Order: sequence, then structure tokens, then C-alpha cells
Amino acid sequence: MKRLLALIALVLSIYGKTSAQNKPLPPPLPSREVSGVVKDPKGETVPGALVTLKSAKDTLKTATNEDGVFVFKDVKLATFNLTVSSIGSTTFIKKYLNSDVAKKLVLDPITLKDATNELNEVKINGTPSVTYKTDTVEYRASDYKVRANSTVDELLKKMEGMEVGSDGSLVHQGENVVRAKLNGKEFAGGSVAQAIKNLPADIVEKIQIVDDYGEQAARTGIKTGLPEKILNITTKPDRSVGITGRTTDKAGNNGRYDANVSVQRIDGNQVISLIGNAKSTVDGIGGGNPGNTYTGSPSVSYRDQWSKKVQVNTSYGYWYNNNNSINHQFGNFVTAKSDKAPGGPQYFDQQGSNENHSNGQNGHFQIDIQADSLNFIQVNPSFGVSNSSNSNNYKRNEIDDYSYNDGRPAFNHVLSSGESSNTSDGKNYGANALWVHLFKKPKRNISVNLGYSHNENRSNQITDKYYRYYADSTLNSYQPEKDSLVNLLINRHNQNTSYSGSATYTEPLSLISLLEFNGNWSRSENAANSQQTEIDSGKLVPRPDLGSRYNFNIVQSRYTINYRLDSKKVNMSIGATAINYNLAGTKLNNTTAQNASTSRHNFKVIPALRFSYSWSRTQRFQLNYNGSNIDPDFGQIQPFTDRSNPLNVIVGNPNLDPGFNHSINGSYNNYLANSRFNISINGYLNLYTHKVTTNTLNLPIPTDTTKFYREVHFINLDGSYAWGTGYSISKQLDDRRYNLSLNGSVNYNYATAEENDLLFHTTTWSFNNRFGPRINPNDNIEVNPYVGYNLTRGFSTLDGAFPTLYSTTRLAVDGKFYFFQTYQINYDASKNFVSGVRNSTNPLVINMGFQKEFLEKRNLVVTFDVYDLLHQNNFIQQQVVNGGQISTISNTNSRFFLVGLRLNLQKWGGRPQHNGKNMQRRGDGSFIYN
Repeated sequence: MKRLLALIALVLSIYGKTSAQNKPLPPPLPSREVSGVVKDPKGETVPGALVTLKSAKDTLKTATNEDGVFVFKDVKLATFNLTVSSIGSTTFIKKYLNSDVAKKLVLDPITLKDATNELNEVKINGTPSVTYKTDTVEYRASDYKVRANSTVDELLKKMEGMEVGSDGSLVHQGENVVRAKLNGKEFAGGSVAQAIKNLPADIVEKIQIVDDYGEQAARTGIKTGLPEKILNITTKPDRSVGITGRTTDKAGNNGRYDANVSVQRIDGNQVISLIGNAKSTVDGIGGGNPGNTYTGSPSVSYRDQWSKKVQVNTSYGYWYNNNNSINHQFGNFVTAKSDKAPGGPQYFDQQGSNENHSNGQNGHFQIDIQADSLNFIQVNPSFGVSNSSNSNNYKRNEIDDYSYNDGRPAFNHVLSSGESSNTSDGKNYGANALWVHLFKKPKRNISVNLGYSHNENRSNQITDKYYRYYADSTLNSYQPEKDSLVNLLINRHNQNTSYSGSATYTEPLSLISLLEFNGNWSRSENAANSQQTEIDSGKLVPRPDLGSRYNFNIVQSRYTINYRLDSKKVNMSIGATAINYNLAGTKLNNTTAQNASTSRHNFKVIPALRFSYSWSRTQRFQLNYNGSNIDPDFGQIQPFTDRSNPLNVIVGNPNLDPGFNHSINGSYNNYLANSRFNISINGYLNLYTHKVTTNTLNLPIPTDTTKFYREVHFINLDGSYAWGTGYSISKQLDDRRYNLSLNGSVNYNYATAEENDLLFHTTTWSFNNRFGPRINPNDNIEVNPYVGYNLTRGFSTLDGAFPTLYSTTRLAVDGKFYFFQTYQINYDASKNFVSGVRNSTNPLVINMGFQKEFLEKRNLVVTFDVYDLLHQNNFIQQQVVNGGQISTISNTNSRFFLVGLRLNLQKWGGRPQHNGKNMQRRGDGSFIYN
């Protein structure tokens, strides 16, 4: 029976197969879509990879997009060969046999292997050179080629949107970068110049520009206020254990010198750094400090991970700055006139000299304690002290061609001269403490931040001024009976003590949304005491009527509730903030010898908004709104008149309110990896309500109506605003040998004020546009031409105001030539065409240098540099004021030469390890201590 059943089953099976084979199959499709994704060995997608599809009827080519995806449409055959190639990777070749009835064929992910014959100078893995993340712009350093023994500043100059000053300043997409970190922690006290001028470029894996809202925001995700731009340098894994040293010593004529030494010991999270410099040079082509300047800033910093739970970061620095200069200042502006107060044009010409000496020291100690997986504590005490002394003398010729509305003349011509000296010392200390607690429920956390600071300054000033009056615009009509003398000794003591606290709490609503609660409280206690003594025939005469003594406190609190959404593409926070403001204090009334009190209170509710949308890792848009009070100085709300300067009387306004600034900021960034094209656009709008400004009156002196003094009143006015936009466009060609860069900005400011009770406004336009290609046709030639145009235009609605138009067109070029392997010539030159300033010049500034490298690694270099060959670095600086302008010429001593020696030393010992295993890293470059 069993055999019979088995036979029947076999027959049925054969019949079923025969029937299925006889059933007609669907016809093949005439075309189909083929897609896939290309990745590197790390699992990162590879944009810009070349993909070729070939069959008997197809020959198609495309490149992967920003997300590493490729798509072929209208593919005629389902059987084809696919070839994928990318720089630095082995070419991928594979034959695919697919169903010819499927409309869409999605291939398995293709992984490219690293090529065995890597490039000598740079390794490219195919991922984008620039990626835009939330609050971070990231550059992959290996894509930017620099010569051996270069420092980080040379690497930054190659990167899109970066502008590096010769003084070590850094601007990213039009915004100043204010602090520096190494592997996620502050380096060398946060000095950007110290970091980029002393760290070697060949240790860098990534450069990150971060919008930093502080440690509390980084830990909790709750962001308040405006961020700072931070430079974070992450090191290569194989350049994270070792020691690097660099020393430069240069000396020349005219007392010029430049000496630098830096040593860094790096071992994962442990960094010990010693940096010192002392110099007397001019920073920048076509600029620099006036006269002779001598600066120095030795510093030492130490950072380490003492255990799995404890990290420390500390630094100490000393600095000094000495300068002596001769200045020539001139200008013209206008004052409004009325029936009660005279006004009209004013002209002045002033010459003088200044000598300034200052020094100080500062330090901080930061300790991070990861008590357990749920609790983090940070304590950060700091201190600073400073001392300064300065002296100056001047001679000023001023003509006030004033009159009243009814035509009565109020002409004034005074020749003044004098000298003054001032010594001061200051100190500050404080501490911050942060506690963050994470709950077991993901994204639920609470944090508390407490702060304390104390600042104190004392100064002693001696002023000796002499005023001579003339009846007309010449110096032939001297009126000795009107002469006056001001000889004062002024002692000041100011101090401020501040307390602050903030608390945050987040409650998750879903995997991508949560509620944020934030509260901030601050109290600022201020005290000032100013005493003046008149020197009369060598005798000291106290003048209590000219003194000032006051105390006041400002207490402010902010309470915010936000709904936050964090998805793959959208990052948004929307809510409301309530701001409560209180000011109270007392001021000594010198007339009655009694304390007068005043107080102000203000409360408002404003929206809170942050929005970011990311199309991909290389394209994003951001929009933020922030509102903040603009506190008046207590001297502005004093309840009586301050006559400490009889020619500039200050009238307080106890009814003055704080101003408020509604600030909107936005940016758009897009890096097209396939084309190596980057565009960045940013903009801002500041709307001011109740802005604190002035109403200045020109009044005759009661004892002599032919002389006048200024009386300043403080008022609140609406209507002021400012806006601006900036852009940065770059295109790189031929494996970055040619980099085309165009960037610029437009800014507009509209400010209201009153003069002689008449409302007026001033407007200021500024345009700054520049085109600066970087050309490196081969390894031996660098040519960087530059064309720039700057324009500043000022206008005032005051009757008879002088409109201003100041512009500079700059043609420049700099670069380097390398020859015979170890020789180098460097040069930079600029021709500037200046208009709109009296006595303006069109300087041509040329600098040149020569270098010779020695030793096997070419790390010993002899240098010779010559600066300002034609001695034309004599720029005029201009300042726009109400109804006019002020121009300043200084004696910049910029023509000199320097002979120097530079030595670079490095020794590396592999990757950081713990317990015999390579340490893993976080996104900021810090190593995870397991």
C-alpha cells in the first residue's frame, strides 16, 4: 500500500512540473531602473564615485550623489556589468544577472576597498570634504594638501570659507572664531592664534567649526542666547601619542624681533603644552599697530584623564603689551541748531603722542567628574590680574562755526593743549559649577549651573589742559581774558560682583520630540567711587562737587518653555520666554550730600525659535530668533546732574527703561561634493525698541555766553535697526590645485538720536567684496592674487551734515616659489587706492623673503625677510560720527628686515591604548576611557 501511494505522488509531481513549464512566462520589460549605494570600508557613503553600466544594448555613466546613491533609468537589459571607481580606492567590477520583468532593480550596497598605491601626500576616501551637521561644519584635513612642516594656519587657508589673518585671527564664513579646542577640550587657554600657529598641520584629522552654546547646552541640548564660534582640531589616531616641538627666532633692524617656542606632549586625552612668544613686528600687509609695539605671551596648559571618572584641564598665561606712537587726527561734523541752542559745522585738527604699557596674567582649572553613568559634575575656577600705565600729550585746533536759528552768531575758536597720565590695576576671580543628571528614561535629564565672579579696578589719573581762545578762524586774534586751565587729579575705584544660576529639564514625548524647561537668574552688584582734586598753584584743593559715588544692583530672570523636534532632517525648537528685570540703587547727590535712590522694573514675554533643516550631510538651512535686554549704565539713570567735567555735563534720567533687541539670524550652506563647489550665505536683522540713546544740547556758559558746553541727556527712542548679509562661494578645480574664492558682506545700520531737542537719524552702509583665487599648478609654485573693494557710506539728517564716502580698492598678490628642492622665495604685495579721506595716500606695500631648508627631514630652516620695501605703509583710519567723520594717521614703523632660524621636531608612538586595546573616539576627537 505504501509503495502504491508513493508511486501516485511521484506521478502527480511530474505532472505538476510539466504543467508549470508549459504555462507562458511574462514578457521581458523593454527598460528598467537600476539603483544602488556606494560605501567605503568604514561604512561611510561615497559621493562623486564614477559608475559605469555596460551591456549588449547599454553604455551608461553617472556619479553618486551627496548620499553615495546612483540611479540609472531606461536600462534595456537586466544582465549587465557594473564598474565603480573613486580616487584612492580599488576599482569595483561585477557582472549582474537580474530578473528582466522587475521595473526597479535595487542592488546590494557596493563597498570600495582602499587602493594599495595611495598618493604620497594625501589619502582620499571618497566621503565629502565638507559636511554640515547641526551646529557644526566639518572639514576632512586629508583632502587639503600642504607641505611638510606646515602649521595649522597654512592648512586652514586651503579650506572653503576660511580667512586667516597674519596675526593668527580666524574668520569662518564672515564670523570671527573666538576660541580653540584640541580633541574637544580647550587648548592653550583657548587662544586661536596660539593653536593654529603652533600645532603642526600633519597631525590633523578633522577641522570643526562649532556653534558653541556652552557646556550645559552640550550636555542637555537646551540652547539659550547666541553661540560662540569655536575651532576644534581633532588629531589623527596615529598622531595622538607623541611629542612635537617648534622654535623660531628672528632679529632685525629698527629693534624688530620675533621669537616663538612651542612644545606639545600628546597621549590621547593627555596634552601638555608650553607656548611662548615675544615680538616687535607689524602684523599684516597694509596695516599693523601704530609706532613701535612690543608684545609677549608665554603660557602653559595641562590636560589629562586621571581615571575613568575624572578629567582635568588647566592653563596659566602671562602677557605684556607696550606701545608708543605719534598720531595725527582730523575731522569735521555738524551739530543741530535751534532757537535756544547754537549749532553748525565743527572742524578740528589734533596731533599728539601716546605711550602705553600693560601686562597681566590669568589662569583657570577645570575638573570634570563622571560620578556614574547618570551624573556629571564640572567645576571651573579662574582668576586674572592686570596692570597698565599710559601717558599722552596733544595739541588741538578746533573751530565751531555755530549760530542760532535766528541767525545770531555763536562762533568759537579754541586752541587747546595738554598732557595726561593714568595708572590702573585690576583683578578678577570667579568660578562656575555644573551638575547634569540623566534619568534612566532616554532624553530625560536635569541640570543646574551656578556662577560667581568678582571684578575690581583702581586708577589714578592726572590731567593738565590749557585752553586759548581766538575771535576768528586765524591765530592772530588771541583773547587772553578767556583763557582757562584744567588741572585735576582723579581717583577711581570700581567693582562688580555677579551671581548667576540656571536650571534645565527635558521631558521626552516621543523618540524625536521632547519638552524643554529652562530658568536663568542673575544678580549684578555694582559700586563706583570717583574723587577729584583740583591742583591750583601747586596746592591740592578737594572738589567733592565733581566726585561721584553710587551703588546699584540689577536682578534679571528668564523662564523658557520649548517644544523640540529632532528628526533626521529637521531640528526645531519653538516656545516662549518670560523676562523679568529689576534695577535699584543709590547715588550720592553732591549738592545735598544725601543719597538719592532710583529703581526700574520691566517685564516682557517674547517668542523663542530655533530651526534647522538638513537636506543631506552637505546641505543645511538654519534660522534662529533671540531676544535680550540692553541694560542702561547706572550713570545714565542717576537722578541728578553730574558736573564732574564742566564742558561735558551729564544729566541722568531716572525714568530710563532698558532697551530691547530682537535678533534674527539665518544661514544656508551647500557643498556639492561632485563639483567641489561650496556656497554659504548668512544674514541677520536686529530690531531695537526703546533703545537707550542721547539728546545733546549745546548751551552757553552762564558766566560767559560766548563759550559753550555740551549737556548730555539720556532718552529712550524707537526706530533703530540694523541688518546685514554675507556670502562665501568657492570652486576647486584639478584636484584642488586651483581654488576660486569669492566672498563679501553688506551691512546697514539705522540709528535714531536727538540733538538740541531735534530728532535725527544716521545711516551707515558698508560693502566688502573680495575675490581671491589660490593657484598651485604644481608642487613648486603658489600664486594667490587678490582683488578687494571696501566702501563705507555715512549720512545724517542733521541740517548741514557732512555725508561721508570712504572706499578702498585693493589689488594684491602673495605666494611662494620652491626650487632646488630645499629653497623657497615668498612674497606679498598690495596696491591700495583710497578715496574719500583728506590727505589720503595710495600705498604700495611689498614684502619679500627667502628660506633654505637643511637636514634629512628639511626641518631646520634659515630665513631672511624684508618688510615694506618702499616704506609706504601709511594708511589712514576713518571713523563715521554724527554728521561727519574723524580720520587718524599713525606712524606705523613697518620698514625692517628679519634674519631667523626655525626648527621643527616630531616623534610619534602609535595610537592611544588602554588595557592593551586601541581607544575609541567621540565625534569631537576625544578618546573614550574604558
